[in-house]
Amino acid sequence: MSAPPLFRPTPAAPAPGPPRRRISWAAPPVAGAAVLLSGAPVPSVVQGAGWVGHAFAVVAVVVTTGLLLRRAPGVAVLAAQLLAVLGLLTFLFTTHGVLGVLPGPAAFAELGDLLAGAAAQIDIGTAPIPATPEILLLLTAAFGLLAVAVYAIAVSAGAPAAAGLPLLAVFAVPAALAGHLLPWWAVAAAAAGYGLLLVGRGGAGRQLPAGLAVTAAAVAVALLLGSAATMVGTGGRVAGGSGGGGAGGAIGLNPFTALRGQLTQTGETELFRVSGLPRPQYLRALTLRDFVPSTGWQAGSPEPGVPLTGALPNDPTPPGDQAVVDVENVGFRDYWLPLYGVPQTVTGVTPDTWAFDVRSGTAHSSRPRREDSWRERALLPAPTAEELRAASGPARIDPAYLATTGVDPRVAALAADVTRDSRTDFDRAMALVDFFTGPRSPFHYSLRTAPGNGDDALVEFLTVGRTGYCEQFASAMAVMLRTVGVPARVAVGFTAGSDLGDHRLVTTADAHAWVEAYFPGYGWTAFDPTPLTDGRALVPPYVQQARDQAAGAGQQVVPDQTVPDQLPDTRTGAAQEPAAPAAAPAPGANRAQDSGFGPVLPLVLVAVVLLGLAPAGLRALIRRRRLAAVAEGGREAARAAWAELLAESADRGVPSPPSDTVRGAARRLVREHGLDADAQQALRQVVAAVEASWYGGRHPGAGELTAAVRQVRAAIAAGRRRTLRERLMPRSLLGRGRRDEAATPAG
Repeated sequence: MSAPPLFRPTPAAPAPGPPRRRISWAAPPVAGAAVLLSGAPVPSVVQGAGWVGHAFAVVAVVVTTGLLLRRAPGVAVLAAQLLAVLGLLTFLFTTHGVLGVLPGPAAFAELGDLLAGAAAQIDIGTAPIPATPEILLLLTAAFGLLAVAVYAIAVSAGAPAAAGLPLLAVFAVPAALAGHLLPWWAVAAAAAGYGLLLVGRGGAGRQLPAGLAVTAAAVAVALLLGSAATMVGTGGRVAGGSGGGGAGGAIGLNPFTALRGQLTQTGETELFRVSGLPRPQYLRALTLRDFVPSTGWQAGSPEPGVPLTGALPNDPTPPGDQAVVDVENVGFRDYWLPLYGVPQTVTGVTPDTWAFDVRSGTAHSSRPRREDSWRERALLPAPTAEELRAASGPARIDPAYLATTGVDPRVAALAADVTRDSRTDFDRAMALVDFFTGPRSPFHYSLRTAPGNGDDALVEFLTVGRTGYCEQFASAMAVMLRTVGVPARVAVGFTAGSDLGDHRLVTTADAHAWVEAYFPGYGWTAFDPTPLTDGRALVPPYVQQARDQAAGAGQQVVPDQTVPDQLPDTRTGAAQEPAAPAAAPAPGANRAQDSGFGPVLPLVLVAVVLLGLAPAGLRALIRRRRLAAVAEGGREAARAAWAELLAESADRGVPSPPSDTVRGAARRLVREHGLDADAQQALRQVVAAVEASWYGGRHPGAGELTAAVRQVRAAIAAGRRRTLRERLMPRSLLGRGRRDEAATPAG
């Protein structure tokens, strides 16, 4: 008697209902990568790399949550992702979270305070702003919400092209704030992220070549456009009017932050090539008039002024040297046009675009501009030390340049102590310069100092830190000059640069801030209290004359006193006590303030590992769930047994198309995996049970199929070993040849 055929014909399976849209396991990681790539412009508006760890962590949390809830409804996934983002923010930035990640009222209050602080910093900062805890919280929350939105659009809704809108937002905000600072690679990375999102969606395999071509073209265009936009500047934004600006209002962004960003950038960028200077000079871009104790130095909105291309008024006109200076602009674009000394005329700039404000001594425009070159006829003041001593006395000048409202009295007491032996305004200025730069000075120059020039930061700088860069030194000296009756302001621009023979080269490394004091008949006169040690220091002739005179007379150049550890407290008439030490920052703030990944790095590494192991782990959970259903028997046993055998086959590169019947799929398993006679007999048992369950309503008993399923699985596994990549990313979970279980008939 011949053996019966492997399978007898069976009735066709009833038509399945509408299949659910399958979500590829590759789609969520691709969406997360696109979000991170779209954040490439962030370094143009935020200092340091501390934000990178936070962005990676929150995107990993969103992606992992989506992967774990892949079969859940989209609304449930969205809600879970938002809760996960909130939990991460609570862990990173608060100290009152329940179990560290569950926010309570106190944690919400902390987050609210940090967000309010971020808004205040944005209001007075300019790109790139410091990566404070407040800014890091804002960035982390923004990346989290962006990742949730992109996941919902590109993965849950299956519309990756529409996800370009939120991705454009994260790119457009930095571009709007500091478009001239964006490097070419930031533009290219953002374009690549969007292209990756398009070609990485499920079912896009046939469109992969065209998608890659479109992405490559977008990256190429981005490279060309980005490489052409290498301008840098202060990025200060003028509020209150167009054209030359209106009266009132203020500079919306703090130029100190941009100055620091130029000094701390990894590469040195050429800005100007200057010829015609008879001696090294400061190149002034803008001046800061108003000192606000809570935030530091700010500049009032420029006056409408006069056209820069005409004759420029100046009052007073001090004695000095006339010079015709030619400036070739290599890489500077800004609201301000840097000028030397006391400008007389400026030619070569675009007509009707620049105005000159006599009060601030600056040329400004209504929007950032780049002029290729210009020629300035300038007066370079050259007073002597004796002339400036004789110029002491009341000055007809805006009282705002003497304002000290809100300045801590301890600062005024220190200034009075430093200048107690000085009889003229010039000698007071020299005493303060030597206080900061003299050989006995305890102050040191360093770019690693935390930003900040408000009143509290000023007191700490003068008493505790005594280390900073030009921002702190210029801020402190200008305030101290005002407290002793000398009109003062802070100037921001560049030092003299490098002498290359036929011209001077000014780069971003020459960005600087210094002090200008006003002397009747001589106008604004530069003093530099920053103890530079890199050869960029510029010593004006009158300062050197005063030092030579003091040395010739046997006087001490530095005031004969030590800097007190605590400034005298003159705010009350009571007995003076040492100032209380600064309160330690909150632990939650310390977590976020690290300039690098800091304590976030372990979290990031754990998230990466979990993200890599998630597919394999979930496949193991699904296998265990199916085998448990097979062992239990009943309604779900046959369905679970058949689904597991198909998944085991798909994991080893033999998928079963949805069009296959049960027996057709079984014949494919026998043929492709080379099942032996025992395995074929076990497969017959499983197929018979599946058909009986689906079409006859007779379901397997407990344990009836366990041995058969185990034997077929072992035979399939023996036919082909999987690579490590296939183990970590099982094919049955990636949508490649996977048969939708929802399409199988119900028993």
